[in-house]
Parts: sequence; structure tokens; C-alpha cells
Amino acid sequence: MSAVAIPAVRRESLWSKAAWKLARDRTGMIALAFVLLYMLVAVGVTAGWWAADWSEVRGGKWEAMSAAHWFGTNLIGQDIFARAVYSTKTAFEVGLVVAVLATVIGAALGAVAGFFNGSWIDEVLLWLMGVLDSIPFYLFVAAIVFAMQDNPYAMHIAMISTFWTSVGRLIRGEVIKLRGLEYVEAAHAISVPEFVIIIRHILPNTTHILLVQATIMFVSAIKSEVILSFLGLGVKDGMSWGLMIAESSQEVMAGFFNNFLAASVLMFGLVMAFNMFSDALQDALDPRKVG
Repeated sequence: MSAVAIPAVRRESLWSKAAWKLARDRTGMIALAFVLLYMLVAVGVTAGWWAADWSEVRGGKWEAMSAAHWFGTNLIGQDIFARAVYSTKTAFEVGLVVAVLATVIGAALGAVAGFFNGSWIDEVLLWLMGVLDSIPFYLFVAAIVFAMQDNPYAMHIAMISTFWTSVGRLIRGEVIKLRGLEYVEAAHAISVPEFVIIIRHILPNTTHILLVQATIMFVSAIKSEVILSFLGLGVKDGMSWGLMIAESSQEVMAGFFNNFLAASVLMFGLVMAFNMFSDALQDALDPRKVG
């Protein structure tokens, strides 16, 4: 009697299921395409392929849209389109730096707080999160800017110092649940060091949360940078959509809207696309929906 072959059951991981679901999300894919387009523009600016002459005076005062100047020129004759394109690099630079560093800091401190829940370490980290959350964001940024004497990274430091707390709280709650699972207890049983357990066995299981939070913070950082630059607390050496909007505050009174429209439209496109992609990514990585 011949043995009956039992077909092997192929188990898909959370990531493969999430990728499959994300690929079938038409809205999410369209949003991702727009984000990648903006990223290509930012990479091109960094490489010097375009908008390298954003600060040069190439026309007259407040010239209208034309083949030579797609969005016209500003008060001193600089090309508005080149300035708006260059600002895309600024947005991506700020967004990526703040999102990556705030996520890493929040993940590390949140994991430590959750793993040592109830100890003095947890109490100190919770107190620190509470203190930072209680300080009004823009007052905190202004204090750091003045304290660092116009250091170009003052805005980055201020945003990272406040944004990590939201990640830290989420990871703390997740780690409190994970630390009671069997594989963590087994690691304890064979005397694996606690910080090795956190890094190798717990944090990898929070990656889906960190990825979603990083996309959310990317958008928050861009919006905050625009507001801070508009208030004179953000970008100091370069160009930003916030600086363009600040410049347009006087031009709008004179009936010239090109600066305002160029910065607002490009910022709206990036923020909207990234928000839509973030929502699609969150749905795809939700374990309750990835079935």
C-alpha cells in the first residue's frame, strides 16, 4: 500500500501578506507613485540635475507665467518654479532625518520602558515623556533656536525631541504585551541578557508599528518645517515652502499669488500623497486585516 503524500502547507508571513494587500490597493499605489515622483525630484536637486540656480536673478519683478518662468518670478526676479522645486529637497531632508531619528529614539526608549514596566526606569522615562509632551511645541522650538544661536539643526533637534514620545508610548504598550509571550520567557530561562532580548526578540516584532509611525512623522515634520520657516524659526540657509509662503504674505496684498500658489500646491500634493500612502500601509500591516 503506497503512502499518501500530504501537500505541504505554505505559511505566508505578515510582510508577504501585507505586500500583497498593499499592491492591490489602487489608491495606495497611486499615492506611492506620487511620493516616488517627489522623491525623484528631491534626488535630482541633491545631485544638481535641476533647480541648482534657484537663487539666481533671472528676470524682472513679478513676471507672469511664461515658457521661460513657469510660475513667474518673485520680487527680485528669481524663478519661482526653481525655488519651489528646490524646496522639495528641503522637505524630504527634514522629513527623513526627523522621522528616522525620532523613530529610532522612540523605539529604543519605549522598548526599555515597556520591558522594565513598573520599575524606576519605566517611571523616569514616563516622566520624561510627560514633561516633553506638556511643553507647547512652538515655544519649545523657539527656545531651542535661541539657545543654539541660529544653528541650522536647531529645528531638527526640537522636532526629534518632541516627536519620539508618541512612538515611545506606542512601543512601550506593545512591549508590555510581548514580554509575557512564551519565546521571551524561554529566552529568560536560558539566561539571555535582557537587552539582547529587547533588541533581537522584541523590537523586530514591533517593526510594523514603527514603519507606520515613521510615515506619519515624516508628514508631521514637513508640515512643522513649513510653519516654523514661515515664522522665521526654521530653514536658515536654503529655500523652503514655508519661506516662500512668508515671502508671499506681502505679494498677495499687491495681487501677486504665484509664490503662494506654487509653494501651497506642491506642499499639498506631497502631504496628501504621503497621508494616503500611510493609510494604505497601516491597513496592509494591520494583523487583524491581513488574513
